[in-house]
Amino acid sequence: MGAQLRVYRRRIRSVNATKKITKAMELIAASRIVKAQQRVADSTPYAEAITRAVSAVASFSDVDHPLTHSPGDAERESDGPRRAAKLLLTSDRGLAGAYSSNAIREGERLTELLRSEGKEIVPFVVGRKGVGFYRFRGRELAGEWTGFSESPSYQDAKEVADAVIEAFLKPNEEGGVDEIHIVYTQFVSMVSQRTVTRRLLPLEIEETEEEPEGGALPLYEFEPSAEDVLDALLPRYIESRVYNALLQSAASELAARRRAMKSATDNATELIKSYTIKANAARQAEITQEISEIVGGANALADATAGSE
Repeated sequence: MGAQLRVYRRRIRSVNATKKITKAMELIAASRIVKAQQRVADSTPYAEAITRAVSAVASFSDVDHPLTHSPGDAERESDGPRRAAKLLLTSDRGLAGAYSSNAIREGERLTELLRSEGKEIVPFVVGRKGVGFYRFRGRELAGEWTGFSESPSYQDAKEVADAVIEAFLKPNEEGGVDEIHIVYTQFVSMVSQRTVTRRLLPLEIEETEEEPEGGALPLYEFEPSAEDVLDALLPRYIESRVYNALLQSAASELAARRRAMKSATDNATELIKSYTIKANAARQAEITQEISEIVGGANALADATAGSE
């Protein structure tokens, strides 16, 4: 066997081994994404319902709560927020295409926007990819969480939400923040995921005559008071929004990994076909060379025999 043929066969074996791994990862992601989609579908109605409840309490009461803010508040507008928290959701593992890099890029765009408004950024990051991005550049993190990007629990969301709410309630002099923004990947479908940015706090109260999405807000009677109701509802509101964002990101990560692994498997199949064709050509060339040598040797022997006679 010629050296070139050995090289091609060794490459075919190597690509075949890689193909088995990528195919297995594709099947694992495909099996997990169904459960992830179901968890997103189960959490979305609760998140929407508590959002409507908080909106109703904030809209139909005159309470001045620290977690709400009206654009018409002249005092707050004149001071202006000085520090803004950014909660970035990324993955713990790679091999998911551009999933984490898209979220990080969106987070960097948000950082530039907030800095252009004169605000200091306080980053909170979920996922090893995002944490690694910040550590490599020597940037400080106000909070970091890893180990649950593919399958987050409500307790994980509560831990993250508690940290950002605590930062929001602190005075600026003690390291508190005036705003909380979240950057995550929204799951649209198996083939479409969208990186989005949302402001969680403070809530903005807007005066409008248009009917809210989902119909008119319900009318409530507040006991013991609207402020106490908001005190109880708003932490649950932030927890539910963070939990829903974590679930959306988990489903998006699995969909991105499935798509990336399918692409890698298809590329490996094409590469094996290409190497097989080259190996066959090299083998054919070797056979042709051997035949030519045999025929040449036979002719030389026949000529030598005829000359001796």
